[in-house]
Amino acid sequence: MIARIELNNTTFAIDLSKPLDIAIPMHAKGPRAWYADPMRIAPVINQYFTGSVALGGNVNFNDVFFNPHAHGTHTETVGHISRELVSIEKGLTRYWWLAQVISVKPARAAADSEGIKTGDSIITLTQLQDAIGSDIPEAIIIRTLPNSSDKLHTNYSNTNFTFMEPQAAQWLAEQGVQHLLVDMPSIDREEDQGKLLAHHAFWNYPSEPRLEATITEMVFVDDSIADGLYLLNLQVASFRNDAAPSRPVLYALGV
Repeated sequence: MIARIELNNTTFAIDLSKPLDIAIPMHAKGPRAWYADPMRIAPVINQYFTGSVALGGNVNFNDVFFNPHAHGTHTETVGHISRELVSIEKGLTRYWWLAQVISVKPARAAADSEGIKTGDSIITLTQLQDAIGSDIPEAIIIRTLPNSSDKLHTNYSNTNFTFMEPQAAQWLAEQGVQHLLVDMPSIDREEDQGKLLAHHAFWNYPSEPRLEATITEMVFVDDSIADGLYLLNLQVASFRNDAAPSRPVLYALGV
């Protein structure tokens, strides 16, 4: 199934039968963060009903218990840090974007600075600028190195995971990047006294909030996906909430 799409005055051929899924399926042994318990899926069972065919019911009818920010791949709006609700249901109004995959080996912070402590694993402004180059697309997808399959099931709580320099997030916003996708649980330090400096910088909050910009966290970009440009289909569950589970899917660009 080949579609032809015009982007920036260039026509690309897209094979819609070959999606590259970079979402992590949500399940009890999937990745989690923020000290949350594993997500839980359980059949509804009461005196009137058994929601499990295996247990004698007529249908499978499960309750699902999870937190969008803590469990698996999710996309969030500026509503994550704003007083006002900015719902993902309405904040994301387009679903197809030109995206660039980059691979970055995090650096070690050499000194303390605002939101950063010596020895932290960080993605720096210089690293982003070098990896992205001068032609900056609407979406950036960051794969951190080394790229272990442990990302598919890691409990990131109390690990001081890799995060982004606030200056790097600010630069992305200044370049007009609308959608930032990362394989970490957050673009900010796990423990930062609630400052969330990179989030504030990327969304330009509170001065002039970028209401249609999103951050997607805990993706997994397999090594078989090369760095470069792709067509991104950012699929997000329609929750009336600042964040929701999502399924970003890439398509290779052919001329």
